[in-house]
Amino acid sequence: MDVVELLPSLYFLRFPVGHVYVWRDPDGLTLIDSGVPGSAPLIESAVRSLGHTPSDVRRLVLTHFHEDHTGSAADIVSWGDVTVYAHRDDAPFIRGEAAGPPPVLSDWERELWDRVHAGMPHVPAPPVRVDRELGDGDTLDFGGGARVLAVPGHTPGSLAVHLPGPGVLFTGDTIARAPDGQVILGVFNADPPAAVASFARQAALDVEIACFGHGEPVTEGASGLIRDAAARFTG
Repeated sequence: MDVVELLPSLYFLRFPVGHVYVWRDPDGLTLIDSGVPGSAPLIESAVRSLGHTPSDVRRLVLTHFHEDHTGSAADIVSWGDVTVYAHRDDAPFIRGEAAGPPPVLSDWERELWDRVHAGMPHVPAPPVRVDRELGDGDTLDFGGGARVLAVPGHTPGSLAVHLPGPGVLFTGDTIARAPDGQVILGVFNADPPAAVASFARQAALDVEIACFGHGEPVTEGASGLIRDAAARFTG
């Protein structure tokens, strides 16, 4: 895992699968996603490298229920007074009350699916509580006022988080970045047409930095790259 500063208040924790982001406010830290099961010690190390302790984590925002994003959430909530946020439509899956829908895989995605999952821990993500169930348009008290966008398609309750002030967008797995740097539609979607519509909605935002669950973040001119990508498969 690498710790990369994107802004003085924003850090990218680069994992082989399922990235994590840290936002720093005067009152403490917000984590966006928690990585695969077993990631908590590495996240704790990153938090300490930034001059904080695990008890400084105030919020954990889960962009969707998949185990490479919720895998270490149960460990992180044990660090202290951590509020867990997720969209209401994925909350039952995160709490372990129901099984989430599987992806609709295209032919070319099947090989990628097998390859990605071969490199992941073969343990399920432990269930974790959701303290606040979110809906479209809700605001969160970090980053100068974070706006929640419902972006279904990858999962029923996928969400994105937009920080209008600093111009940052956390997309979860609704948008990704390929190894060649190209911004692409996220893969392994439960509802592919809805995923395309959610991509187009995010393309309408003005953002400088885009933070993806998979692939390197875009650190400048992100909205232009996202709009170009949307035009390729919606135009």
